[in-house]
Amino acid sequence: MVVIGRPLRSRLTLRSAVTGTVLCALLWTLLVAISPAYAVPPPPPNPSNEQINEADAAQQAAAAEVGRISGELAAAEAELERLNFIAEAAAVEYLAAEGRLIAAQEAAVASAAQLAEAQGEVEGAQTAIVDFARGSYMSGSLLTNDMVLLTSQDPGELIQRAAFLDYISNGRLDVLDNLEVARVTVANSDSTNRAAEIEMAAAEQAAEEAKAVADAAFANGAVLVAQVQSQKAVLDAQLQAAQVALLGLEGARAAYEAWAAQKAAEEAAAAERARVAAAQAAAAEQAARNRANSGGSGGGGGGGSAAPGPGPGASSGVPPTSGRLTSCFCARWGTFHSGIDIAAPIGTPVYTPLGGTVVRAGAASGFGQAVYIRHDNGYVTVYGHVSRIFVSTGQRVYAGQNIAAVGNLGQSTGPHLHFEVHTNGNLYGNAINPIPWLRNLGIYV
Repeated sequence: MVVIGRPLRSRLTLRSAVTGTVLCALLWTLLVAISPAYAVPPPPPNPSNEQINEADAAQQAAAAEVGRISGELAAAEAELERLNFIAEAAAVEYLAAEGRLIAAQEAAVASAAQLAEAQGEVEGAQTAIVDFARGSYMSGSLLTNDMVLLTSQDPGELIQRAAFLDYISNGRLDVLDNLEVARVTVANSDSTNRAAEIEMAAAEQAAEEAKAVADAAFANGAVLVAQVQSQKAVLDAQLQAAQVALLGLEGARAAYEAWAAQKAAEEAAAAERARVAAAQAAAAEQAARNRANSGGSGGGGGGGSAAPGPGPGASSGVPPTSGRLTSCFCARWGTFHSGIDIAAPIGTPVYTPLGGTVVRAGAASGFGQAVYIRHDNGYVTVYGHVSRIFVSTGQRVYAGQNIAAVGNLGQSTGPHLHFEVHTNGNLYGNAINPIPWLRNLGIYV
């Protein structure tokens, strides 16, 4: 009874422990799923392709309108420049006509002054001759110059007659001969100046009218340019609004895709954690059974197979990461690829399949960053191109521990994990094919 009872009690205790462990894991998963603190946020809005296409069409239409109005504005500005040139030329011509009018007016004034001076001189000569003729007539004869002086009644008359004779001797009598000629010449000059003044006044008026027309045309052109500029400002605002709308939709689509990718990564990580928990529970159950049945004798290891296994003391392991196998342990592009590549999104958890000790963690040439773990059975596993490292050199790790995150550092063309297995504790040599090694752990990649 005692001998039989003890194994039965052990089995019942084991079953209770395992059942309790599994139930706790399930309850924890359920609580995480329904707890508001860990609730999955609602997905961001995901604009449809039709909405994005419509926004893109609206943006292109607005850009076309801006291009059209820009052409009209360039033409209007060119026309305004032409009108400005014409207006400036008309203003210069008006100023020239005004200057010619002023010159004609000044010439007319000068001619009038010359005519007045000539008329005064003629009138003086006429008066002197009339006076002299009257004196000669009263004396009864025409006297010679000497007689004119000798017949003077007093010194004053003598002086006056001497001055008159000097006036005549200086050719003043020529004025009488040329009087009509002078009058005609001055009159003609005055008439010419008056005609020039009238002509210049007409030219000035024409220039002023041309200037007014040019100024009006320039003003109209300026108004047109201002109107087109105003229209362009409106269209620019519409284009900017269309661009903002399109960018908003595209940004919303990008945010949704990022959310979807993050959600997928989180779901994959949750699935991995559940699988790790199940594997750990199964391993714990198997270990408990072994202890209950046989008292715990250790198993032997095999070693001489073509595909080396994990070795003595190994238990069921955890896959290095979740993803898609993209490169094998084989020759590639003229060289040998000494590991396998598993493509996965950046940030995907990286686990160690077996417990061991971290012998290197950090920067690694070619890998960017890498983690090296020497396991208790003598094998070394390598995890390259990781974006983050959660362990440090010398640290003990257990099977299924999250040691890093998938990245794209070093010589890499896309996010993935490079995984290697080395024998005999060698960090940098004696690489073997990781696929059979993982398969011996019950892990299929």
